[in-house]
Amino acid sequence: MKYLYYIYQLIVGLPVVILGTIITALTVATGCALGNGHFWGYFPGHVWGKVIIRSLLLPVKVEGREHLDKDQSYVFVANHQGSFDIFLIYGFLNRNFKWMMKQALRKVPFLGFACERSHQIFVDKRGPSKIRKTYDDARRILEQGYSVTVFPEGARSFTGHMAHFRKGAFALADELQLPVVPLTINGSFDVLPRMKGFNFITWHPLSLTIHEPIYPVGQGPENVEATMRQAYDSVMSSLATEYQGFVENPDQ
Repeated sequence: MKYLYYIYQLIVGLPVVILGTIITALTVATGCALGNGHFWGYFPGHVWGKVIIRSLLLPVKVEGREHLDKDQSYVFVANHQGSFDIFLIYGFLNRNFKWMMKQALRKVPFLGFACERSHQIFVDKRGPSKIRKTYDDARRILEQGYSVTVFPEGARSFTGHMAHFRKGAFALADELQLPVVPLTINGSFDVLPRMKGFNFITWHPLSLTIHEPIYPVGQGPENVEATMRQAYDSVMSSLATEYQGFVENPDQ
């Protein structure tokens, strides 16, 4: 069965990923140029993520959507097990949001262009003015009633385990007094572990656990630290047993 699945990936999965990514990027760019960037910046990506996972026959389980209020802005924070985290969150969180992503992704063909056109938030650390712009962009999105999604580890895991969380997303939530929603991803590392070059994916179920929102109980450094610790513990609590526990990520 493994080799049949490899053949299926080459014949069906790979063309869907490549063509779907190109079509989605062009749709996002065109739609955002015509207007309503919040719709075109989210909905094509939502369909893209769902189609890619479904085309690769990966089962998905989502828990905890009942914790979310449709009229509330959130700062979503998720562990970063692998590349399929993007497809899983885009396709199955079912919330209109903007990504906070590495500045380097701006240079990825098609993807970077679409993200720029749809006003995704690039985290630029090349000096104080660039950092301020990152926060200003995120603040504008949240103040308009939308949400943002962040991988606070800053990089994909090499082991499937979680590394440290960085404070940026929690400081933003603290400044605007918004709830933080932890997301636990399972299965993404098993589907495609982080490694160099082209690799076949492994069939494995994916799951997305949406934890209860963490509302601010104050403002300032103590609230940031407390929220970050609580979010970390929430994400860790739902990780598969084999990925429990902290492992340092040299790419952080």
